[in-house]
Amino acid sequence: MEYIKDFEWKPKITCSELVEQLKSVGFQSIELGKVSEIIYKMKKENVKTILSFTSNLGTSGLRGLFAQLIKLHMVDILITTAGAIEEDIMKALGEKFLISRFDADDIELHEKGMNRVGNIIITNDSYVRFEGFMRKLLEEIIKEKRKLSGVEFFRIIGSKLNDEKSFLYQAYKNNVPIYCPAITDGSIGFQLFLAKQDYKDFVIDVVEDFRDIITRLSYDEKKGLIALGGGTSKHYALLSALVSGGFDYAVYVTTSSQFSGSMSGATTKEAKSWGKVKDDSDSITVLGDATIIFPIAISYALDKLYNEGLIKIE
Repeated sequence: MEYIKDFEWKPKITCSELVEQLKSVGFQSIELGKVSEIIYKMKKENVKTILSFTSNLGTSGLRGLFAQLIKLHMVDILITTAGAIEEDIMKALGEKFLISRFDADDIELHEKGMNRVGNIIITNDSYVRFEGFMRKLLEEIIKEKRKLSGVEFFRIIGSKLNDEKSFLYQAYKNNVPIYCPAITDGSIGFQLFLAKQDYKDFVIDVVEDFRDIITRLSYDEKKGLIALGGGTSKHYALLSALVSGGFDYAVYVTTSSQFSGSMSGATTKEAKSWGKVKDDSDSITVLGDATIIFPIAISYALDKLYNEGLIKIE
């Protein structure tokens, strides 16, 4: 067994040095260290990696990090929800989100046409411009094709964006499929609804998406999951690997408790009872805010991989 060690600050401490110390501090810091090591192993062993994340993380500045991970070939499949798709598009179109407070006056914000996500503000004007972009794009798509999968739909959207920090754009450039099983759960859903009023045969086929993701995974390859937050995106990833034997590696970052019985709070250990994560998997659940935990953990993993020549910065 290893021993707890005292943390010691020193001038110009690097992120990698910080994580090395956190591995021996105690409690969730030890789990954070394990997250870093598992992500490093997943890339080093050429594991097919799924990244799933919730809408709010797309709202945050992690959105550009997700795009960078695709560019660095750290991610093979991406799963998220409607809000993250919308807000990636908004930012690619030049929209800026404001920093607010968790205790902001929400009635006042509503009167000013501002929508709060935690301590982040998205204005109504941003949604108006997003909806204008989507209406024009849907008209173009429908002229060419009336039935397409979500993967095809997001690839088309990515091709229309020109933003290196957009995960939709990077996924298009690097041929990484994006899945959004709850595509109608947001403003983009309203745009699809309106399009279908004029074109009754227009369909985004999410069942085809499910067939597609299942066939991308097999028993014969190692599979890994990085799940940031929970909900639909996390469960969709887990379910997709079930028929091919479950994940060999799994990292969960969540603020939810397992005692609610929710998918968001469910641990990697619980997933083993379903066969979604293998019994002998290298897996860990860390409790904490992904906007803090994930940048630290991934930076450590990327540093190690870069120093070993396993990733390259263009």
